[in-house]
Amino acid sequence: MVRLIGYFFGLGCILFLGAAAAAAIYLSVVSKDLPDYEVLAKYAPPVTTRIHAGNGALMKEYSRENRLFLPIQAIPDRVKAAFLSAEDKNFYNHPGVDVGGLMRAVAVNLQNIGSGRRFVGASTITQQVAKNFLLSADQTFDRKIKEAILSFRIEQTYSKDKILELYLNEIYFGLNSYGIAGAALTYFDKSVNELTIADSAYLASLPKGPSNYNPFRHPDAAMTRRNWVIDRMVENGYVSQSDGEDAKKQPLGVVPPKNGPSLFASDYFSEEVRRQLIDQYGEKMLYEGGLSVRTSLDPQMQLEARKALQDGLVDYDERRGFHGPIKQIATSQDWGSELAKIPALGDVPEWQLAVVLSVSDQTVDIGLQPSVDAAGKVAGDRKRGTIAAADMRWAYRSANGAKTAKSPSGVLNAGDVIYVQKTGDADSSTYRLRQPPKVQGGLVAMDPHTGRVLAMVGGFSYAQSEFNRATQAKRQPGSSFKPFVYAAAMDNGYTPASVILDDPLQITLSNGQVWKPENYEGEGGGAHTLRFAIEHSRNLMTVRLAADMGMPLVAEYADRFGIYDHMNPVLAMALGAGETTVLRMVSAYSVIANGGKQIKPTLIDRIQDRYGATIFKHEERVCDTCNFSEWQNQDEPVIADNREQVLDPMTAYQVTSMMQGVVVRGTAAGKVKLNTDVAGKTGTTNDEKDAWFVGFTPSLVAGLYIGYDTPSTLGRGATGGSIAAPIFNEFMQAATKDQPPQKFQVPAGMNMMAVNRATGMAAQTGDPDAIMEAFKPGTGPATTYTVIGGGDASAQVAPEEILKTSPQANQAVTSGAGGLF
Repeated sequence: MVRLIGYFFGLGCILFLGAAAAAAIYLSVVSKDLPDYEVLAKYAPPVTTRIHAGNGALMKEYSRENRLFLPIQAIPDRVKAAFLSAEDKNFYNHPGVDVGGLMRAVAVNLQNIGSGRRFVGASTITQQVAKNFLLSADQTFDRKIKEAILSFRIEQTYSKDKILELYLNEIYFGLNSYGIAGAALTYFDKSVNELTIADSAYLASLPKGPSNYNPFRHPDAAMTRRNWVIDRMVENGYVSQSDGEDAKKQPLGVVPPKNGPSLFASDYFSEEVRRQLIDQYGEKMLYEGGLSVRTSLDPQMQLEARKALQDGLVDYDERRGFHGPIKQIATSQDWGSELAKIPALGDVPEWQLAVVLSVSDQTVDIGLQPSVDAAGKVAGDRKRGTIAAADMRWAYRSANGAKTAKSPSGVLNAGDVIYVQKTGDADSSTYRLRQPPKVQGGLVAMDPHTGRVLAMVGGFSYAQSEFNRATQAKRQPGSSFKPFVYAAAMDNGYTPASVILDDPLQITLSNGQVWKPENYEGEGGGAHTLRFAIEHSRNLMTVRLAADMGMPLVAEYADRFGIYDHMNPVLAMALGAGETTVLRMVSAYSVIANGGKQIKPTLIDRIQDRYGATIFKHEERVCDTCNFSEWQNQDEPVIADNREQVLDPMTAYQVTSMMQGVVVRGTAAGKVKLNTDVAGKTGTTNDEKDAWFVGFTPSLVAGLYIGYDTPSTLGRGATGGSIAAPIFNEFMQAATKDQPPQKFQVPAGMNMMAVNRATGMAAQTGDPDAIMEAFKPGTGPATTYTVIGGGDASAQVAPEEILKTSPQANQAVTSGAGGLF
């Protein structure tokens, strides 16, 4: 018996040693293929890039994984407690693998064999970190062994808080949210600090199976799992019994899924910022780099710009008549469900989709588009309203402007899907007929002293068209380019009182063709000052001036101001025949407005990386004395302006003064009315395909154009003065309403002298046609009447011959905006 016992003991020892050797060999083989766990020290997960307005408001987020990284110190204890209770209550006590929990899981699984119940796991938080960061999700024995080995090594290398930090920032919560900060915003629209016990418990329930506890698809399961976590928090001593019971009584409180934050009316601006970030840093940095971008957007000014441009586009479009319904649907069945399927213009909340239910000669009965819940089902009652005949009278004309109807019954039919806008208060059921305009446009507002773009509107609606007409549409600026021709002239010996011939002109081109530029309304004749030429947008005078200077000089100025990259130096370009963008034109006008300083237009003030380090800032001015630690009676800090002076400040003032005349008595007379100094220029291109106005006050520049995306005529009389200037006026009135009146500052050394507005010579005392004109030192009114462009050389005419040469010299000619040809 002793020998038999000895035999079995020896056999057992051999088997044990063999098994131990085999296990050692197996572990050695498995350990050779383990990934380097030290990479956790360099953990840099994909993090959401966030775009902010100038006032800090969140505009947009861009990410592939919706994640915001939070250090463990920023995560509240109740949130940590919820995850420890749900996932690993012994986290702070075990060495990486919870042996007790593992044995309990094995026992439970043995009992569940054959019962059909799901096996339970026993992975610790450390094991989940090892799996999520370093291993695959394969359900194999080898992977579990590797996971355990890595867990022991991770615990020996990193603190418990560091491991928990990695876990809470990496895990997936569903709805494309990663990490606790992203999940808090996605499910509750709260920061982590605002999460309640119930909120924290629900989020802690999600890592086990986000789709199983989706609150919109499985609300009962989500509630049950959340309450289970609350019970574990109470059981583990993190929450009192009473607080736990109160928490379980709370509803889930999740918010409906959103497409992400979006500051109202900022879509065109945000998209332009996105494009610039990709160009500068690449897509990976944008969608994974966790950039924090502070833009120059002024949210209130953006709303005002949007409203002004939309009002102008709608007003122009409605004067051209009705385009017809958006769609036709049946009204005999459940019209609400059919109407709910049609996408509305989400960024034009003032308008609603509606279906015509019945029509009479006096009113139109409509059904309004119902709302849809998170599951995509129509929610709420079917609301109705009416359109009075007076609120759709504009639609009696067809799209070509011809009157085709006398009452609503001649315009709409039952089943027509249309847009409407409420006409009364919130309780009103009366509406006005609306339609998305076919005409489009772009508007930009800028601080002329810094180049910061404060507002940008790229069209009527971003939902209608994502094409940004403020930055992407290249259009002919027409006569709005002329101020730069005159700036070149003022910089090169001409004055606002210089006189140029306005007679008909024809030029033989190198190919033998004859070009005959004309003034907008065809009239002309005589000779006038440069001030008159720009105020009344005289094409013939501008061409003669450009020819007299030489187009290479004009091209050099156009390139200097950034209007074009390389302007073709041909005479037609002096009338704005090239193609440029609204942003470039506004930037160029800003140089005139700020006294000739070069600026770099920007939509971005500052960019910080995921660690808070500034990697870009627009401000390049230097302040060497701004960082004193204490006051010691030193002089106030001075910010050195190191920008290049690209235009003589006196020239800038002369052109500004001339453009003030455009607003007072020229092509924009009566269209722009502000309580502050304002200057600007209209522009109308050939065949009225584009209408422009660009102008400025001492502190704000704005410009816009209106035109069809496929250039076609806007109609006779659709000039920059008639349709673009009123939009500029509406915007600028709103943008400057809270500002005190400002004056354009006359540069030191400039001489203000009275001249006769017709002859450009010194005015006599009591002259009713006298006007104060700005002259640089060493210049002044001509002593003899000199007309530029009278022939091969300037015509020298005696004063007494003025009326013979210029019969219109003493009368103000009120013509149109001036065009391209």
